[in-house]
Amino acid sequence: MIKIEVNGRIIEGKDGEMLIYALRRAGIHVPTLCHLNDMFPSGACRLCVVEVDGEKNLVPSCSYPVRSGLKIWTHSERAVEARKTIVELLLANHPDDCLYCERNGSCQLQDLAENLHILRRRYIGDRNRFNEDISSPSILRDPEKCILCGKCVRVCEEIQGVSAIDFIGRGSSTTVGTAFNEGLNVSSCVNCGQCINVCPTGALRERNQINDVMAALSNPDKFVVVQHAPSISLTLGEEFGLKPGADVNGIMTAALRQLGFDRVFETSFSADLTIMEEASELVRRIQTNGPLPMFTSCSPGWVKFVEQFYPELLPNLSTCKSPQQMLGAIIKSYFATRENIPPEKIFSVSIMPCTAKKFEAGRQEMERGGIADVDAVLTTRELARVIRMRGLDMHKLKPEHADTPFGERSTAGKLFATSGGVMEAALRTAHFLITGKEMKDLEIKEVRGLDGIKEAHVTIGDLTLNVAVVSGLMNTRTILDEIRSGSRTIHFMEVMTCPGGCINGGGQPLNADIEAIKARMRAVYKIDKTEVIRTSHQNPSIQRIYAEFLGEPLGKKSHELLHTSYQKRTVLV
Repeated sequence: MIKIEVNGRIIEGKDGEMLIYALRRAGIHVPTLCHLNDMFPSGACRLCVVEVDGEKNLVPSCSYPVRSGLKIWTHSERAVEARKTIVELLLANHPDDCLYCERNGSCQLQDLAENLHILRRRYIGDRNRFNEDISSPSILRDPEKCILCGKCVRVCEEIQGVSAIDFIGRGSSTTVGTAFNEGLNVSSCVNCGQCINVCPTGALRERNQINDVMAALSNPDKFVVVQHAPSISLTLGEEFGLKPGADVNGIMTAALRQLGFDRVFETSFSADLTIMEEASELVRRIQTNGPLPMFTSCSPGWVKFVEQFYPELLPNLSTCKSPQQMLGAIIKSYFATRENIPPEKIFSVSIMPCTAKKFEAGRQEMERGGIADVDAVLTTRELARVIRMRGLDMHKLKPEHADTPFGERSTAGKLFATSGGVMEAALRTAHFLITGKEMKDLEIKEVRGLDGIKEAHVTIGDLTLNVAVVSGLMNTRTILDEIRSGSRTIHFMEVMTCPGGCINGGGQPLNADIEAIKARMRAVYKIDKTEVIRTSHQNPSIQRIYAEFLGEPLGKKSHELLHTSYQKRTVLV
């Protein structure tokens, strides 16, 4: 560590690190619209410029290395005026529809305009005009609101390895778009929504289904049920000022009931159901020399990624539907029959951390007899909007329990919220299915944490399984290429599309930093450590549904309702 002078005070920085990190550690904020932590700086927006003694020009702190003897002014008159000019130029080519924008109140450009005291338009000229891209079932693009920061392009290419969007044109004609400027629906986009999470404006947003849900709730002919994913209770509170990782499960259940839902279920229940089917499928493949490695199939962005880029590995995908789709199918079969409700009168809603779940719910494979398993998907952010719209106070609601029979879960089902959780849950049950005994230590620490690639060797009876856990699709490319070349031997592999898993999904609260992601993960592991039922096969409601309805894992009825198939996709490149 070396000492540098900033605004007349001495702070410490690491020799050679980018100045912006030293400033942040010292609590000194400089604005930026293009910077992505731990990635090579692009210096595109120039908003983080500072004045450095001895330098003629202002320098961007995101790409200026720390060195001994630096003397810096972060908010000198010259630096502030430069930032103000940049924002004013951006606003000159930006729509004036803040009142109607999805990001009103959470727009970084809007915040900068306020912080820099920009109260009128100084630069006037013809704005660029573009058509909105509404082709995707998950993500909408409004190029008129794009400020060319490049963050979405970098995340799509460098983090996800998809490259569905890129810069098009040159100079003042530059835009961000897809190949041949076609719609997202025919691009290589996997609908993950990580581009939304980094977009500073309203140029990217999820396809909003709030109106569809509200219409169903007000329709007396519809029986409206809702399920919420394992991660939602650990992230929703952030939208209402609670600390990251705060578990609002019971409070959220109460809120959903007050919104008018006829039944409130937990997707963690069907996560347990997924484990029963997936662990059984893994055991069968091992015993019958089936296609290995077996890949998990609960992350729809990952499934589409395989369909597009690695179709020869489709036989390796588990045939299990995701927990969302499994519960949707069970609701419109077992539950509908038990409650004597025609399936077509049930409107099934899911609350998900993931924009790709909107795409998944609309897949043709996810319907029977023209009736979809799931009718509408809301993200965590959309649910928060509905709660605010209806005037519910999350700080005053009394916790309530979810409805039976799909409100009882194990902690294994809750582990689905984080990268490595599906693997842990599946191995706990696979061990029981193979040996008839429980694992002595249920925690598999090698697959926990935020590393993009994690591996472990797990002994089950006479078997030693090589397992891998991957999150972030660029990491997946690395390991898939090694599997395809034969240089890596793996028996079972969990893949989460988003880095860190569902706790960092594309539909989660915006502007979460790494500490928030870690807090969410710690909350998942705390639940697993403190509750009693920790394996899916011990969930009494799971045992009951097999006894009363499904028969056995991989049986005829479960195959009909809970399993599916996938196909090769051709996209524009």
